[in-house]
Amino acid sequence: MAQPSFLTRTVRNFSALFKADAFEGILLIAVAITALVVANSGVAGSYFELFNGYLWPKETFYLNTLHLWVNDGLMVIFFFVVGLEVKRELIAGNLSDPKARNLPILAAIAGMAFPAALYFLIAGSEPGLARGWAIPAATDIAFAMGVIGLLGTRVPASLRLFLLTVAIVDDIGAVAIIAVFYSDPKIMWLLISLGVFIGMIAMNRFGVRSLAAFVLATIVLWYCVLNSGVHATIAGVLAAFTIPMRSGDGHSMLENVEHALVPWSAYLVVPIFGFANAGVSLDGLGLDALLDPLPLAIATGLVVGKQVGIFATVWGAVKLGIVDKPPGCNWIEIWGVCILCGIGFTMSLFIGELAFEGSSDAMRFLRDEAKIGILTGSLISALMGYTVLRFTTDRPEAQIDDPKSPVV
Repeated sequence: MAQPSFLTRTVRNFSALFKADAFEGILLIAVAITALVVANSGVAGSYFELFNGYLWPKETFYLNTLHLWVNDGLMVIFFFVVGLEVKRELIAGNLSDPKARNLPILAAIAGMAFPAALYFLIAGSEPGLARGWAIPAATDIAFAMGVIGLLGTRVPASLRLFLLTVAIVDDIGAVAIIAVFYSDPKIMWLLISLGVFIGMIAMNRFGVRSLAAFVLATIVLWYCVLNSGVHATIAGVLAAFTIPMRSGDGHSMLENVEHALVPWSAYLVVPIFGFANAGVSLDGLGLDALLDPLPLAIATGLVVGKQVGIFATVWGAVKLGIVDKPPGCNWIEIWGVCILCGIGFTMSLFIGELAFEGSSDAMRFLRDEAKIGILTGSLISALMGYTVLRFTTDRPEAQIDDPKSPVV
């Protein structure tokens, strides 16, 4: 059988790329680069005015800029999808097996604790910076899985599952951090929100199977949580937990809704969020800006804290016999996947906006520095993890001339 030409092989790989996990990560990279270019171009003024220009007085309605609508409104869809995914995993997925979830839970906890500790070590004593401790604690599922998609068969299925499960547990931790540490609760609205949430649980328990009823209740819950002082996106996660796993006809309402929303979240919501939040003006900033305490602490937490925390925990737990090593992989491959957990992006940008919230020049400067640290740390983690997995493993590749083979 004649071997396909170089052009044919290239076209096949390029085409497969847009059907693989890699596309979501590539899309986020393109969005981040575009936002940086636009924020430092001749249309930078229009870019910042578009997202930060006032639509009406804050007294009229809290969400008075497009930036707030993206972060407090549109991102509810992203968190709703996260909640659906977590519930499905807890009920019928990998997190439903106590033995299978021990390793990713231990890894995720260490993957949040170590970056936070490094952040405090580098920037914790600086005035006003302590609030940013959680920024390097998050892992971006789409970005990390996108890099895995680029590597094709070099990454065994057990490690793909490990990374995905760690990222899901990481998301649970990030949501809890936002709710506990980046909220200023108002008791009356909080009680009303709790009442709506309990009502949605009752709808599930008493067999309500109207999706429209749950959508309407979710909107009401979002409005109440928005006014409660707890970040509005938490409403998305809470609402998702009330969606029935099974409908009366035997179908899964939860899975149907998740499958319907995942593409919208991945290809519209997150890219819009990335474009609105990744843009930072580099005017007057040189490479030495990376050595400022805030960006240095964030980048170090993502690049060093994530991989050291996760890898050391996995290695220690396996050696102590607490858990089993993921099957079909070696320690170098595990290390490579641990490095990819240092890709923060979406969640890190989101927490950065909450940590240094405010309209003053000082807060805007801190948010810009945080973005520099996030983008730098995520990029280094992506390139380093890809390099380790691409060039240090001897796992055979899929045949490139097989149109069903993963991209490599």
